[in-house]
Amino acid sequence: MKIHHLRSATFVIESGKHFILIDPMLGAKGTIPPFSVLRFKPKKNPTVELPANTDKMLEKVTHTILTHSQTFGFKPLQHSDHLDLAGEQFLVSRNIPVTTPAKDKAYLEKYGITVTNGVDDWQTIDFLGGRITAVPAQHGHGWIHKLMANGSGFFLELPNEPSIYISGDTVLTADVRRALTELQPDITVVAAGEAQMDVGQPLLMSTSEILEFVALSPNKVIANHMEALNHCPTDRKTFKRVLEENKLADKVFIPEDGETLSV
Repeated sequence: MKIHHLRSATFVIESGKHFILIDPMLGAKGTIPPFSVLRFKPKKNPTVELPANTDKMLEKVTHTILTHSQTFGFKPLQHSDHLDLAGEQFLVSRNIPVTTPAKDKAYLEKYGITVTNGVDDWQTIDFLGGRITAVPAQHGHGWIHKLMANGSGFFLELPNEPSIYISGDTVLTADVRRALTELQPDITVVAAGEAQMDVGQPLLMSTSEILEFVALSPNKVIANHMEALNHCPTDRKTFKRVLEENKLADKVFIPEDGETLSV
């Protein structure tokens, strides 16, 4: 298995003939409004361009997993850092089959996206000769997670490959701990940017939660969702230093945009 990190939470899992695109934010730099205008500098998103190898990688995509997309079915509140307009256009033009939380299925289909699998919380279904399980995600602490309309993480088991748990946009919950301890994934993916809006508590795990997530992960961890969005203050250098201080750096990959990991 290879992991091709593109930008933020967008990456591609390569397994044999399958290239699985995760959470496609594919637009050019600055094509999305700021997610914070008071707490952080109001830069347009994404704050960086896609890496040079993106087009070549996208040509190979065969399937897509969307961890979350909609909030109350209201288009202006779509989670564009996981599915932006360019991502939509790519999925529709290529008729890419999509797997997503069941509650997002009808919303995506309304915009012409081919949803082959809508998966309920803790449901396991057949997927590319293996299995995929939806793990509930809580997108924020406190009341704001209800506004963010929680999605799912996904635990993916492909034939003759290490298993991988993509935790998605979530804080550390009993469901996430269960996924780590019961499913025993060979690889885990954590959103480490500590995103926060102008109101409410953080939308992702705090530093202490991420450290616990890494400690609970049975094997290797990939940290993403950094240095691409104006409401994610944690950068790779800072995160690496925290890992080193807690003697966890050897367990965690922090890929650069455009980097490929062989796992």
